[in-house]
Amino acid sequence: MENYTYNSFILQLEELKVPKEYMYHIFYFFLISFIVIMVMNVGILLLICIDKNLHQPMYLLFCNLTVTDIIGVSNILPQILLDMQRPPSERLITYYDCVAQAFTTQLFGASSHTVLMIMAFDRYVAICNPLRYAAIMTNKMVIKLTVSAWGVGFVLVGIRLGLTMRLNRCRTMITNPYCDNASLFKLSCESVFINNVYGLTFTVVVLSSSLGSIVITYTKITVVCLTSNSKSLNSKALKTCSTHLVTYLIMFVSGMFIIILHRFPQYSDYRKMSAIMMVIIPGGLNPIIYGIQSKEIQKFLFKILKSKKICFKGT
Repeated sequence: MENYTYNSFILQLEELKVPKEYMYHIFYFFLISFIVIMVMNVGILLLICIDKNLHQPMYLLFCNLTVTDIIGVSNILPQILLDMQRPPSERLITYYDCVAQAFTTQLFGASSHTVLMIMAFDRYVAICNPLRYAAIMTNKMVIKLTVSAWGVGFVLVGIRLGLTMRLNRCRTMITNPYCDNASLFKLSCESVFINNVYGLTFTVVVLSSSLGSIVITYTKITVVCLTSNSKSLNSKALKTCSTHLVTYLIMFVSGMFIIILHRFPQYSDYRKMSAIMMVIIPGGLNPIIYGIQSKEIQKFLFKILKSKKICFKGT
């Protein structure tokens, strides 16, 4: 009986296959995207922390979304940028570093869904129970929702990676430009039936829970708006909910596109690029969408720009 206990602690990452003539274009696109996304998300995060007018449940919950974007981008893009400058033989990573990256990658995906779920609950309370909003969405409730959003993702992803780490490895090539759970358990020559079952259950539970919560909350919000004669309420609902819904749809469509491409191995290169774009697109659009929607953020930025303009004239 063949013994599969090689278990090498040095793994090799597969290169991102792009035509040589486009290599530098892709590299600079990733580099600029990384810088812009980090600046915008860190800026929004600091802005909400500094300005007391933004210490509201909606913005405090939005901080969670900026954190997931920062985690997703900083976990993947820096290594890909470095590996694009290295020959294939030097694209190496230790097993435990690979597990850590896979855990962070999965946590980013799961937490993005759970964070948007609690933001949907916040919008539901604000529009359907406006008089009780302050009593329901207290600082204590915001903390509970935040801990729940990250805690659920942490536990589900921890179990998923735990099932993968129990497997012996007989291969060393990660068939992806970065580490994720699927590429890790594909290193094993043992049965991965349990991993596939849990992975499918994990995906169905996370996606159905997030989609179900969005459908339920937005259905109730729609009913309230249709039965209300308040133009201010309908305007508020349209403004705040459209922002949240667009953010959710961007993430949901990106995730579904990757899941579909997983079923077609012949399009693996497109799947790899799509997985990277799933981090770049939401991370770049989320702060722009919320920045345009939020009058408070616009006012704060206007004050900063105005003070800098005065200082510039003074010099």
